[in-house]
Amino acid sequence: MPLDPARIRAEFPAFDEPSLQGQAFFENAGGSYTSRQVLAKLDHYYRATKVQPYGVYPASIAAGEAMNLSYERIAQALNVTADWIHFGPSASANTYVLGKAFGEWLKPGDAIVVTNQDHEANTGSWRKLAKLGIEVREWRVDSQTGRLSLDALDALLDTKVRLITAPHCSNVAGEINPIADIAARAKSVGAVTAIDGVSYAPHGLPDLAALGADIYIFSAYKVYGPHQGIMAVRPSLAMELPNQGHFFNDSKPRYRLTPAGPDHAQIAASSGIVDYLETVAAIAGDNVTGADPYRRAHAAMRAQEIALATPLLDYLKGKNSVRLIGPDDANLRAPTISLALSEPGAVVAQRLAKHGIMASGGNFYAWRLLEAVGIDPNHGVLRLSFVHYTTPAEIDQLIAALDVELR
Repeated sequence: MPLDPARIRAEFPAFDEPSLQGQAFFENAGGSYTSRQVLAKLDHYYRATKVQPYGVYPASIAAGEAMNLSYERIAQALNVTADWIHFGPSASANTYVLGKAFGEWLKPGDAIVVTNQDHEANTGSWRKLAKLGIEVREWRVDSQTGRLSLDALDALLDTKVRLITAPHCSNVAGEINPIADIAARAKSVGAVTAIDGVSYAPHGLPDLAALGADIYIFSAYKVYGPHQGIMAVRPSLAMELPNQGHFFNDSKPRYRLTPAGPDHAQIAASSGIVDYLETVAAIAGDNVTGADPYRRAHAAMRAQEIALATPLLDYLKGKNSVRLIGPDDANLRAPTISLALSEPGAVVAQRLAKHGIMASGGNFYAWRLLEAVGIDPNHGVLRLSFVHYTTPAEIDQLIAALDVELR
């Protein structure tokens, strides 16, 4: 493993919290622990600059500068310019605002492609456009594997398609989708891409220039930051979409697609996410390669997670009582591992808690995906999700608990 778990965990105050000792955190897909870099900036903002930003007096100027830094630093980590970045209350809120903007931009008879692999926030918001005369085409998963096939996408494409939406990674199936290939197909028919990165970003912020996506949406609180949504939107597209904010802010890119202003302190604290990624790259050292600290952090986090996930997946492959949703190869997926069981997932999660395993069960807003693979969404799955700060000992703790509680 390229990352020393002790050095990584030293960056997270949660691991020193007495009440969490002995508790192995396997619900990271619902939100990760917050890094010390983020917490320090959040604390400083509330203590020193909790005023209206972008004013003329020193505290207000400092508040605005702290917020501006987050736009610049998040853009730097994503390999785009700062005018791509938009902060909103949550990824779901951002997506629904985008859906409304596209509803005003598209014309009746235009077509969009949605998947049934998505979290509902990145499919329901787009499906509502059908009421406006937009043709909605569903890119469907394989009913056995939950996988999206590029051949199935190709069958849906023609010059009527203006938008393709898809997850970078399913929050239940876990498989990492080939976004660069999807974006290339979109461009070939004159369409744009809106990618839900909420379940992928915790495992390494992507290089958006390499992906080629026009919109990329993720949650700051799942990438070791505060509870906000971040979206990167190609600036030319952002200015072409109808203004969703106050009419007098039409010429201000930051205000056009986020009508509900998010918490200023949390925006300012988000630059700490990038500081943390640079720390990860430094801890990895020569164990990984990459063009910049963010690509090296990405490579280190993925390598760490693959090493951690492999013994768990090997164990699960030997359990006839469970059905793994998504691939059993750790190289093809994020470590968000969902199991279909005879019992409801939430019931098993409750029993795992007795073993110090913090996990969860349910449908996780992937209602359509569970139906597509033959699982009652009300029954749900057991979801075990972790990130690079998980330790081999915690994987062993989880396997031991599963050995007792899986029936």
